[in-house]
Amino acid sequence: MNVLGNMPGLVMRLNRSGVLGLNRRNGDYIMKFNHRRYYPLVDDKVLCKIRLQEQGLAVPDLIGIVRWMRQTAQIDELLGGSNEFVIKPAHGSGGDGILIITDRKSDYFVDSDGMLVQHVDLEHHMTNVIGGLYSLGGQPDVAMIESLVHFDPAFSDLTYHGVPDIRVIVYRGYPVMAMIRLPTRQSHGKANLHRGAIGVGVDLCSGITIGGVSGNEPVSEHPDTGAAVAGFAIPHWSRIVSMAARCYEAVGLGYLGVDIVLDRDLGPLILELNARPGLNIQIANRQGLCKRLDAVDQLGTLDQTHEKRVAWACETFGEPESDLLMQAPW
Repeated sequence: MNVLGNMPGLVMRLNRSGVLGLNRRNGDYIMKFNHRRYYPLVDDKVLCKIRLQEQGLAVPDLIGIVRWMRQTAQIDELLGGSNEFVIKPAHGSGGDGILIITDRKSDYFVDSDGMLVQHVDLEHHMTNVIGGLYSLGGQPDVAMIESLVHFDPAFSDLTYHGVPDIRVIVYRGYPVMAMIRLPTRQSHGKANLHRGAIGVGVDLCSGITIGGVSGNEPVSEHPDTGAAVAGFAIPHWSRIVSMAARCYEAVGLGYLGVDIVLDRDLGPLILELNARPGLNIQIANRQGLCKRLDAVDQLGTLDQTHEKRVAWACETFGEPESDLLMQAPW
């Protein structure tokens, strides 16, 4: 098959489907609506957590921050008796550098794969984080220690050793598309698509899943549990999209990815924000973003409360459209 020879036809099909490409995302949306002065509020997870809390938005508890190498030897003092927690880089991306600890046995910790982790391993991991191994641009970083989120039991059949998260794209304050990312054995319990998690499209109004994708291939079942990925009603959906919409006022970015998890006891929690959200959400939803972004741009006024923005998005984007996305090479 001559891929280059078919390129013009492929481009036309993608354009008809309203697919947003990387260059247009960067030029027409990120550069235009994400002013650089607001980037630190999103790229620094510590600053972002503080800002979200100031706005009354729920986030996982912060146990401690490790800023200097000498602090890594004081891990027990930093943990304050916590036997389950997450260590992550404040300036990380794509899930790199995240270490999930689910239990403690004697002098050992237990990670999300059930492997034993020694104190020295935790110290070594934190030194790597502080040294910038996982940060954007390789700059020196700080290690955050957060409380472990326990996934809502409603997801028991749709996850493997990890917490699913919901990604909502918010454009100029309006939720425009959503998906849920389901951890798998291949992703080692992490909700990262590039590590092997499943992306599942979500109807923006009802919160009901509409189909899944693994890599570039459609999937109908979770590979580890066999459960169907479509037709699942995500709990607390109206609260989730409302929280996502409120992030527009919190950080001032016009094109934003909001990642939310459901804790079994606390409900929806904002895990992090992303100023450069990926485009695979279009594959999971079997439709492109362009038509939805254009619909927001065509509104007469954007000066609305987050409740009105959510209501408009629900009414406008609530019914999935069919197109040729899943038939086209990605």
